[in-house]
Amino acid sequence: MASYKVMVKDVIKKADILIEVIDARFPDETRNSEVERDVARSRKPLIIVINKCDLVSKEKLEETRDRLTKIAPAVFVSSKEKFGTTILRHKILEVAGIKGRNILVGCLGYPNTGKSSVINGVSGKHKAGTSPISGHTKGVQLVDAGSRIMFIDTPGVIPFGENDQYLQGLLSVKSASHLEDPVGVAMKIIEKLCAENKTSLESFYHVSIQGQNSYNTLEIIARQCNFLKKKGEVDETRAAIKIINDWQTGRLMIYDDNIDIPSQ
Repeated sequence: MASYKVMVKDVIKKADILIEVIDARFPDETRNSEVERDVARSRKPLIIVINKCDLVSKEKLEETRDRLTKIAPAVFVSSKEKFGTTILRHKILEVAGIKGRNILVGCLGYPNTGKSSVINGVSGKHKAGTSPISGHTKGVQLVDAGSRIMFIDTPGVIPFGENDQYLQGLLSVKSASHLEDPVGVAMKIIEKLCAENKTSLESFYHVSIQGQNSYNTLEIIARQCNFLKKKGEVDETRAAIKIINDWQTGRLMIYDDNIDIPSQ
C-alpha cells in the first residue's frame, strides 16, 4: 500500500495533467477520492475518463457526467466502439494549455478499468513507442501518443483494498474460483442488474422476478438452471459461479450493444 502511494505521488509530481480512468458501469466504485484529492492539492489539471461507455444507458451516462463534471472535465470513451479517444486527445491539449513542448499525461486507475486500452486508443496500437522513465519504479513507461502527448503508463497504479473482493469480482479482476464469497459477488451482480435493467436478467435466465431480494433471485436462477443438491436443496454456490462467469465473459450484460451514447 505504501509503495503504491509513493508511485501515485511521483506520477502526479512528474505529470503536467492527470487522467483518472473509471468504469462507466461502476463510476463511484472505481473512483478514488484520495487520489483525486492528491491531484487537487498538486494544482494539476484532472480529466475523468468514463471508459466502457458502450455498456451503459444514455441516461446513466448523462447522470454520471453531470455529477463528475462538478469535480473535473469528463470524457466518454469506448475502446471497443473506437469512440471518444479523439475527443480525449483534444481535451488533454485544451485543459493542459501547454505550448511548445510535450505534455506529460499521468494515467491513473484501478486494474481492469481499461487504462491501457484508453492509452492505446489515443496512441494507436501500432504507433505507441515506450521507453523507461529514469528514476521511476520498474514498469513505469512513457508512451508517445503523438501531437506532443506523452502518457506516463503505470500498470496497476491503484490497488484494491483487502475488503474489495466484490469490486474485483464485478470488474473481472478475480475469477469466481478465486473469490472467497462468490455468492455475495453474484448477489451484487443481481442487485446491479435489477436496479438498472431487470429485464435483461430475466430474459437471459428465462425467469420472472417480482419483488424478490437478490438472494431469492439467486435461488430462482439456480432452480431454473437445475442446480440442485440432494433432497432438492438449491446449490447456491454453483449458481453464483455461473452468474459470475456469465457476467465476466460478457454474456450477461446490463444493456445490449446498441447503446445511444450522448454527445460530449
